[in-house]
Amino acid sequence: MPVFFFMGGFIFDSFTLGRIDRVYDLSVLCSHMTLLTITIYLYNLKDDGKWKNTILERFEIYFPLVIQFFFGGLSSAFVIFFSRSVSPSKTLIFFILLVALLFANEILKKRISNKYLQFSVYYFISFTFFTFMIPVFIKKMNTLIFIFSGLVSLAITLSLITFIYRKSPRTRTEIKIKKLIGIIIGIYVTVNLFYFTNIIPPVPLALDSGMVAHNVVKENGDYLVTYERDEWYIFWRDHRLEFLRKPGERVFVFASIFAPTEIKKSVSHRWKWYNPTTKNWEVVDNIGYEITGGRDEGYRGYTYKDNVKPGLWKVDVITEEELILGVINFEVIEDTSKERNRLVERRF
Repeated sequence: MPVFFFMGGFIFDSFTLGRIDRVYDLSVLCSHMTLLTITIYLYNLKDDGKWKNTILERFEIYFPLVIQFFFGGLSSAFVIFFSRSVSPSKTLIFFILLVALLFANEILKKRISNKYLQFSVYYFISFTFFTFMIPVFIKKMNTLIFIFSGLVSLAITLSLITFIYRKSPRTRTEIKIKKLIGIIIGIYVTVNLFYFTNIIPPVPLALDSGMVAHNVVKENGDYLVTYERDEWYIFWRDHRLEFLRKPGERVFVFASIFAPTEIKKSVSHRWKWYNPTTKNWEVVDNIGYEITGGRDEGYRGYTYKDNVKPGLWKVDVITEEELILGVINFEVIEDTSKERNRLVERRF
C-alpha cells in the first residue's frame, strides 16, 4: 500500500501536469498542499484519541498513506517542472535533491511517525511550493519575491507546528519544540544559500532548449534556426556541439525560455571562452534581452558574435540578478572545407 500510494502520486502528476501557470496545475498543486497540511494535523492528533468515536476514526489507518501520496505528488511535480531546464549546470544539484526526496519518500513509510523528519520534509516541500506559486500569482519574480516566499512558507510551517504542539499532549512528549524550530530555520537558511549560490534555478523560469547555430532569422512569427545535426546514434540530442566555423562566419546561440503568463523578465547571454593557457573561463560578452511569458514552447531569443576564437565556449543564460537558467556548451572548430552535409533548418 505505501508503495502504491507513492507511485500513485508520481504517476498522477506525470500524466496530468504540464504548465505551472495553468488553472488545472495550480488547482492540483494548491489542493495537494492544502490537503497535506490538513492530513498532517489529523495524523499528529490521532495518538491523543482526538478522533475517537468520530467518523475520522475509521480512516486513521490511512493518514500515513495519504501523507505519503501528497509528499510523492508534490515532490514529483517539482521534479517535472525543474526537469525543463536544458543544461547540466549547477542547478543539477538541486534537481538531484528533489529526485532523492522523491524516492526517499518510499522509505518514509517506516519513519513517517518521526515528527522531526515529517515536519522537515513538509517545510522543504512548502518552501519549494511557494517559490513556484507566489511569482505565478503576482506575475513578478526577483530576489525579494524569493525571500518573501521563503518567509511565507516559514511562517505557515511554524504556525502549523505550534498549533499541533499546543493541541497534542503526545506531540509535546515526543519532540523538543526548540530543536524542531532550529531544524526548520536551518533548512530555511540552507535553501537560501542554495539560491544565492546558483544551486537552485530561478523558478518558475526554465530553459526549455538551447543550441549553437549557423544562422537564426525571424520569419512569419517563427524563428528559423540553421544548425548542424549530430550523428544518428546521439539519440538524446538533435544538434551538434562542435561548431564548424567558416572564416568570417558568425556564431549564433538560440534559446527558448519558459516563463509563466504575463511574467516579464530581463535575461542575458553571457559568452565565455576557455583560455587553455590560464585554464580559466573568460567572459567575452554579455548580451541581454527581454522575455515575456505565456507561450507553451517558451519565449524565443538569440544572440550572436563575430570573430569568435576557436576552442571551448559556453553561454550562460542568466537573469538580471545573475541567476543561472542554464548553460549552452559548444566547441568552435575552424573549417576550411567547402561542403557541409548535415546542416538542417528547423522552425521554433
